[in-house]
Amino acid sequence: MSNKAFQLKTPRGEFRVAVDGDEAAPALILSNSLGTTLEMWEPQVAAFSAGYRLIRYDTRGHGGSPVTAGPYSFDELGQDVLAVLDALRIERAAFCGISMGGHTGLWLGIHAGPRLSAIAVCNSAAKIGAEAAWRKRASMVRSGGTVGMRTLADSAPGRWFTDGFIQAQPATVQRAQEGIAGIDPEGYAACCEALATSDLRADIGHIAVPTLLLAGASDPVTTVADAQAMQASIPGARVAVVQASHLSNLEAPQAFNQAVLDFISGTAAA
Repeated sequence: MSNKAFQLKTPRGEFRVAVDGDEAAPALILSNSLGTTLEMWEPQVAAFSAGYRLIRYDTRGHGGSPVTAGPYSFDELGQDVLAVLDALRIERAAFCGISMGGHTGLWLGIHAGPRLSAIAVCNSAAKIGAEAAWRKRASMVRSGGTVGMRTLADSAPGRWFTDGFIQAQPATVQRAQEGIAGIDPEGYAACCEALATSDLRADIGHIAVPTLLLAGASDPVTTVADAQAMQASIPGARVAVVQASHLSNLEAPQAFNQAVLDFISGTAAA
């Protein structure tokens, strides 16, 4: 667990947050994927905090953030981000989220564009997966509790990483598995229900914030085609592809960091 993390009081509850970098630098907030915590961003901290005030937080239902009864919605998850920024007295920030966090970024781009300077939507989609599958997974973890979370952890590597990475980096894979096994079952299930019901495909055309759509070439969950479909709807959006599967920030951190930083710095200079 990050030794820099602390509990941040907001009107929406206490969120577990970590802040790095110069307080006077432009802000960049990172939003984790389903089944992870702010520790998933460790490979990004040094690179991102060199030029930005870097904020990481545990999404509702995860880690040390509020585990309220579900189902959740992306209205809630998006408002949580704004509450964290408000509590830190940050008026405007760049945003980078992966998978569920990327979908939160799309919601923010639609509903809170003036608060954002740029959005990096990574390994995500305007509609992620099928409603029935998400509801089935939510039911499984609610009924299975911690055993259900361990079952998910056992199957996660095949969804998150390429076979080559699993073989070459077993320690990283194991840490990711341990992370998902430690997530509260209700929080995880409630986020599954948010993913089940959220479909932003009809709304992303309203995003006016500079948007990067980063995809993993081998991602079976949110594909390059998903990124290209979003690009066709979001004015001026750019696509970047890295050689990785679903958790591209862990599998290809150098390429991920370069793509995100090049984009955010380019929007600042524009």
